[in-house]
Amino acid sequence: MAKRVVIAGILGGVAMFLWLFVAHEFLPLGEMGVGEIPNEAAVLAAMRSALPQGGLYLFPGFGLGPNATSQQRKEAMPAYTKKYEQSPHGILIYHPASGAFPFGAALAREGLLNLVEGLLAAWLLAWAAPGKGYGARVGFVVVAGILATLTTNVEYWNWYEFPSSYTAGYMITQAIGYTLVGLIAAAFVKSDIAAQN
Repeated sequence: MAKRVVIAGILGGVAMFLWLFVAHEFLPLGEMGVGEIPNEAAVLAAMRSALPQGGLYLFPGFGLGPNATSQQRKEAMPAYTKKYEQSPHGILIYHPASGAFPFGAALAREGLLNLVEGLLAAWLLAWAAPGKGYGARVGFVVVAGILATLTTNVEYWNWYEFPSSYTAGYMITQAIGYTLVGLIAAAFVKSDIAAQN
C-alpha cells in the first residue's frame, strides 16, 4: 500500500505541475485580474525613494510605526477609518532591484510544492477513504483540494480585496489541478481488498 501511495503522489504531483504550466502558459487563468501599472517609471521611482526595504505593505497605514501597542491602534482606529475611506488602499509586495529573476529556482520550488501536494493528497486518501469506490476516492481528493483552494484565495479576496477575476482564475486552476491529482491517486490508492481484485 505504501508503494502505491508514493507512486500516486508522485504522478499526481507531476500532473499538477504540468497542468499549472498549461494554465499559466497557454490559458488566461494565470493572468486574470492582473494588469500593468500605467506610468510605471514614475511609480517605481517613488517606490525607490519612499520604501526603506523590501516587504509586504498595506496602505494606508495607521501611521504609528512597527511597535504600536493594541491600545494605540484602537485609539487610532477612528482616524484610520476616515483615512481609509478617503485614500487609495491596497496591498503591495515590494522588492528592490535584485538582478535577474531566479526562474529555475522558482520552477524547482513549484515542482517540489506540487510533489508534496500530490503526496499529501495520496496519503490522506489512503488514510481516510479505504474501501471506497473509485468515484468516491476521486471526490475525496477534489473536496480536499477545494478546501485548500478556498483557504487563502477567498480570504485574500475578502480582506485584501484581491480582484474577483484573479481569485476565480486561481481557484479554477487549483480545483482542476486537484481533480487531476484525484483521478490519478484514486487509481493507485485502493483498499488492500480492492487492490487484490
